[in-house]
Amino acid sequence: MAPVVTSVSPNQGATTGGTSVTITGTGFPGATVVRFGSQLATNVVVVSNTQITAKTPAGTGTVKVTVTGPSGTSTQNVFYTYTTVATPLLTSLSPSSGPAAGGNTVTLNGANLTGATQVLFGATPATILTNTATQITVTAPPGTGTTNVTATTPGGTSNTLPYTYITTPAPTLTSLSPTSGPTTGGNTVTLNGTNLTGATQVLFGATPATILTNTATQITVTAPPGTGTTNVTATTPGGTSNSLPYTYTAVTTPLLTSLSPTAGPTTGGNTVTLNGTNLTGATQVSFGGTPATILTNTATQITVSAPARPPGSVSVTVTTPGGISNPLAYFYVTAPTVSDLAPHFGPSAGGNTVTVFGTGLTLTSSVDFGGNPATSITVISDNQLTVTAPAGTGTVAVTVTTPGGTSSTGSGNPYYTYLGAPVLTSLNPAQGSELGGDSVVLNGLNLTYTDAVTFGGDPAAFFAISDTQVVAVAPGGAPGTVMVVAHTPAGNSNSLPYTYDPS
Repeated sequence: MAPVVTSVSPNQGATTGGTSVTITGTGFPGATVVRFGSQLATNVVVVSNTQITAKTPAGTGTVKVTVTGPSGTSTQNVFYTYTTVATPLLTSLSPSSGPAAGGNTVTLNGANLTGATQVLFGATPATILTNTATQITVTAPPGTGTTNVTATTPGGTSNTLPYTYITTPAPTLTSLSPTSGPTTGGNTVTLNGTNLTGATQVLFGATPATILTNTATQITVTAPPGTGTTNVTATTPGGTSNSLPYTYTAVTTPLLTSLSPTAGPTTGGNTVTLNGTNLTGATQVSFGGTPATILTNTATQITVSAPARPPGSVSVTVTTPGGISNPLAYFYVTAPTVSDLAPHFGPSAGGNTVTVFGTGLTLTSSVDFGGNPATSITVISDNQLTVTAPAGTGTVAVTVTTPGGTSSTGSGNPYYTYLGAPVLTSLNPAQGSELGGDSVVLNGLNLTYTDAVTFGGDPAAFFAISDTQVVAVAPGGAPGTVMVVAHTPAGNSNSLPYTYDPS
C-alpha cells in the first residue's frame, strides 16, 4: 500500500529552501524519496511508521508534498508554500562592548529579524533570549578583542556590526565592615575595595551571601549563617577577588534591665531608652506587638521613638540576632486635663496654695503657671492636686504635665490671675457714729477683688465699685479710733484710722 501523507509542519518556508519540516502520515517504512513539487527534499529521515523529517529544497509558489516508498507514491493533497523572506538587517548593538567573560545582555536592533535561528559573535553562538521583527536580545558569549556580530533568520544572514570585548580588571577587597557577626547571619556586611562593579557573587566560605547594593568601590550583602572564621570573596566579570577574614561569633540572648521613662503618651513619638546587655544589632523593639523606630543602638542601650498605642500597659521586648529579650512593662497614659482652679486669683509674689481640678493627674511631674513652675506639688487623687503658686503677673494658663503629655486650655477654666497687693490711700469720711451704719468710701489701688473689709477687726458690709474705690458700711464700735483694712486674694492692705464719735 502506498504511503499516506496527512500534514507537513511547518507548511511554509523560505524560497531558498533549507527549512526543517516534519511530515506526518502512515506507511512510511522504507520510504526513499520526499518531493516538494518536483524537487527532492534533503536530509530525509524516517523517524517512524508515521513521521519523516527532512529539509526543503529551493522552490517557489505552492507545491504538493509527496512521499515515495516501495509500494508507490502518496497522492493526498498536502501542500507547502514558498514565501519570500527578506534578508535580516542589523542597525545597532546595545551595548556595543562588554566583558571578556561574556554573560551580559546585548540588544540587536534592526529589521526582518523574525524567526532568528542563530546570533554569532565571531564564530561563537550567543544564547537568544527574546526575538521580534525589529529586535533580538542575547546573552553574549565569552570572547576577546573586536568581533563581528551577525543574525541568521529564514531570510538569510544579516550584515555584520562590531562588538568589542573589554578586559575587566580583577576585583580587590580592602576591608569588611563589620568583620564579625552572629552565627545566624542576617546582618548587613559592607565590602570595600576596587573594581567591584557587576558583582555576580559574594561568598562567605562556600556559602553565597545576598547582594543588596553594588558600586565600583562597595558591595553590601546580607551575611549567610556560618561558624568560626571564614574567607569572604567577591566575583565580578573580571574574576574573583582576594579573600578577607570574617568571624562568626556566638550571640547571647538580649536582656533588658530598665526603661526610661516607663510611661508615655498614647500618641507616641516620645524617646524611650532601653538599658540592658547583649543589645547589639537590634532588629526590632516591640511595644505590645507594635514596632518602635530605633534611633540609636549599642551593646547596653537602645533609644527608640515610641509608637502610638491605646491607654494601658504593654510589654516592651528587643529582638537581636541572639533572640528576643525578657519583657518590661510600659504604660500608655492619656494626656491630663485641667477643668478648674481654687482660687483663680493670688498675689503677684506667689506663695499661696492653689488647688487644681481635672483628670489624669496621678502621675503629675510639673505644674506651670504660664511659663513659671509651681512648687510643692501634692497629688490628692487622679482628679485633684495642690501646688504653691509661683510669682507672676497678669492672667496665665495653668497646665499640668504627666507622662501622657501636657494639658490643653481648650476646656474648663484653667486660668489664674495675679493681683497686686491692695493699697488704701484715704477714707471718706474718716469718722462716724459709734452706732455704725455710716457709708465710708475706701480709696486706693488694686481693690477690684476685695473680699473683706474690717473696722478694728470687725467685718463690715461692702461693695467694690472699681479698682480704686470700695464703699463700706461701718459697723458699730466703741468711741475712739480703730484701723480699717481691706483684704483681697492678694492679701491685706495697709490700715487707715477711722474714728467712732460718741452718740
